[in-house]
Amino acid sequence: MAVHQFDAVIVGAGGAGLMAALQASQSARIAVLSKLYPTRSHTGTAQGGIGAALGNLETDTWEWHMFDTVKGGDYLVDQDAAEIMCREAVDTVYELEHMGLPFSRTPDGKIAQRPFGGHTKEFGKAPVRRSCYAADRTGHMILQTLYQQCIKQGVTFFDEYHVVDLLTRDGAACGVVAVEIATGDLHVFHAKAVLFATGGCGRMYKITSNALTLTGDGMAVVGRRGIPLEDMEFFQFHPTGIYKMGILITEGARGEGGILRNGKGERFMEKYTPTLKDLAPRDMVSRAIFREVREGRGIDGKDYVHLDLTHLDPKVIREKLPDITDFVETYLGIDPSRAPIPIQPTAHYAMGGIPTNARAEVVADEKNTVFPGLYAAGECACVSVHGANRLGTNSLVDIIVFGRRGGKQVGEFVKKASFTPLPEKPLEQTEARFAALKREGGGESVFEIRKDLQEEMMDKASVFRTEPDLTKMLQIIGDLKSRYSKIHVKDRGTGYNMELLEAFELGCLLDLAQATVTSALARQESRGAHYREDFPKRDDANWLKHTLAKINGQRVTLSYKPVSITKFQPQERKY
Repeated sequence: MAVHQFDAVIVGAGGAGLMAALQASQSARIAVLSKLYPTRSHTGTAQGGIGAALGNLETDTWEWHMFDTVKGGDYLVDQDAAEIMCREAVDTVYELEHMGLPFSRTPDGKIAQRPFGGHTKEFGKAPVRRSCYAADRTGHMILQTLYQQCIKQGVTFFDEYHVVDLLTRDGAACGVVAVEIATGDLHVFHAKAVLFATGGCGRMYKITSNALTLTGDGMAVVGRRGIPLEDMEFFQFHPTGIYKMGILITEGARGEGGILRNGKGERFMEKYTPTLKDLAPRDMVSRAIFREVREGRGIDGKDYVHLDLTHLDPKVIREKLPDITDFVETYLGIDPSRAPIPIQPTAHYAMGGIPTNARAEVVADEKNTVFPGLYAAGECACVSVHGANRLGTNSLVDIIVFGRRGGKQVGEFVKKASFTPLPEKPLEQTEARFAALKREGGGESVFEIRKDLQEEMMDKASVFRTEPDLTKMLQIIGDLKSRYSKIHVKDRGTGYNMELLEAFELGCLLDLAQATVTSALARQESRGAHYREDFPKRDDANWLKHTLAKINGQRVTLSYKPVSITKFQPQERKY
């Protein structure tokens, strides 16, 4: 058994993980574990920008940004955390600039900004240019910049190490277990603190913008150690994924003037959100597209609509949306300056995840009791600054602000803390789990079970939900878990045994799907991305509260905790 010891271990090398590592490394020995090479992390796919009220092109304030965040999240947002995020977004963007991030610029050299869905001035009166961007490669530039800084700072990286278990003892985190993908060897990382920054779980759906690696490992690993997952019923569908593929077309395309049109050529968002039109929050736009299709106004009667950029200057499209142009030309053979782009909503972002406070400390119950030595940031965490629906650009704000806060907190914690001893048999659970997957006699296929899960979740637990569909989906998940117990991994190799690791990932997806559907079935209202056709109204009297879903083997049990409301009382959500 290989044992490594560091002051702190960061699991995940996306924007949140790298920012946390950069901050913590100022005062501690830090290891970053990632199942990918860091600059291949999913942050690199974030296109349109990072929201911050710089006011470079028009007057803007962090209070307006906070209001939009709270209203966009349908008032399930913890407002104390949202205030911190929107206040610190400004300094954080300037910090990235000083690190060397190549933002697009205004003619006078300031960071350029553009409109984005749900972002307004004067508390909802009109759209505002708040999104700071680097063409349509903003996430990619953030990754490159932070990785360079971490190398400069001497952070130790373990690339292609897949974390499969969290180690705890005496009610505190003390390390992780990881598979070295190249050899199949198990490694124990002993640490005073562990921070998870492992991203989302969109691969539980068939049509998704998420990379193949976004299987919710961090959420599931922490959930299996008794930490309840928060607000898992809220999963955002981005309105503009490339038809059938789910590859994202950034909201920046609409920020630059793109228009959504139905099969009749109508600009249909005018009738759903007359003020913001195509730049309404994502949950609203996704539902509008589904309604247009359902009522027979899809393109040629099919289940997609068009994103029309043909009225824009081709030079603007090429300069400000170069990656989008390349994607559309590569995958569809379409020049977006000459022909509209076929799009449909795509599973995009988990608002829920590992519950944390504003210091990125993981909290273990309804009373927000801190779990010593355990932290989380980014999409795998739930602060909750996104509530029931995340605004565009706020994912990058989240990972940078709370990655930074988490890293600083980890740095302070390890100065005072000592190493909690490892469990007596730290590999016991991992070895048992992998042995079960390799057992002889099982005939079930990882790939067939995963395909069935993704198709059924897309059909029964996506943009529109009902009690019969969700009840049926829970039964299906139970059947899939039964089939999963009979999986047989045929690959007997050790190095690069991706079949074994994909089997592990599938187990994570099944647990998270069960938590998602159980939470969605219980919540008898519509709020943000969770839309119950049988309960179409928001119900603040009964449901203005966070769901906590605890994974207990084959069952999920629910409890609830209050939402933090400080400045903005819930009101009707009109745009």
